[in-house]
Amino acid sequence: MKIFRFLFFSILIFLTSCEIKPEPIQYGMDGCHFCSMTIVDRQHAAEFVTSKGKVFKFDAVECMMNQLNKEDISEIALFLVNDYVTPGELVSAQEATYLISENIPSPMGAYLSAFENKEDAERVREANTGI
Repeated sequence: MKIFRFLFFSILIFLTSCEIKPEPIQYGMDGCHFCSMTIVDRQHAAEFVTSKGKVFKFDAVECMMNQLNKEDISEIALFLVNDYVTPGELVSAQEATYLISENIPSPMGAYLSAFENKEDAERVREANTGI
C-alpha cells in the first residue's frame, strides 16, 4: 500500500510540475533571463513558457526577442508580454500590437511597448508621437 501511495503522489507531482501556464512576475525580485537585470517595469516585462512548463521571465520585450534567437521556437508554448495600458497584466505576444516611440522608454532602450489591442496603441501613439 505504501508503494502505491508513493507512486500516486510521484505521478501527481510530475503532472502538476509540467503544467503549461504563465507565472506571475515578482517585480523587484525576479531577474531577467537574458540580461540579468531585476524586473521592475510593469509596463514592459515579458515571459515565455516552454512546452515542458518552464517559465522564462524578461524585463523587456526586446530581451525576450533576443533570447528567442537562442531557443528552439517549436518548444515554446506561450509567448506573453505586459500590456502597456494595464501594467502587470500579461497578454498574448502573438496577438498584441506593438509601438515604438522615443517618448516611451523601455528598460533596454528599444522604446518598444506592447498593447493588448490596436486602439490602445493608437491612442498612446497619438499622445506620444510614435512610429
